[in-house]
Amino acid sequence: MNIKIFTDGGSRGNPGISGAGAVIFDEQNNEMRTTSKFLGKKTNNWAEYEAVIIGLELAYKVFGDKTKETNFEIKMDSQLVQRQLKGEYRVKEESLKEQFLRIHNLIVKYFPNIKFTHIPREENKRADELANEAMDDN
Repeated sequence: MNIKIFTDGGSRGNPGISGAGAVIFDEQNNEMRTTSKFLGKKTNNWAEYEAVIIGLELAYKVFGDKTKETNFEIKMDSQLVQRQLKGEYRVKEESLKEQFLRIHNLIVKYFPNIKFTHIPREENKRADELANEAMDDN
């Protein structure tokens, strides 16, 4: 099974009011589930990491232990976060190291078949909507 999770985090100001959103699509590109979260005052990069975390947590709720035999592709428009998660860039920002570690632990425990893909912002509209809704609602 091949599942796509689109994630996006945003911040109005940097740091500023922030939110995260994620949407899971099945193999036929049908929207399965969405999640969003108001994050308070955070940086945009912290929000991008949190979006990946809430996306992975939702995937585990949906698929349970089937996550271990499922291929996941996380699609995001943050090139920095994508490259850090792929190990191409080091995580230098202290506040992001904990976020990186949380994702790493989720991957080790539940998501052995995962890849991170950078996409243009225009291809990430649904996750962006969810992140903005989280910011607007608070």
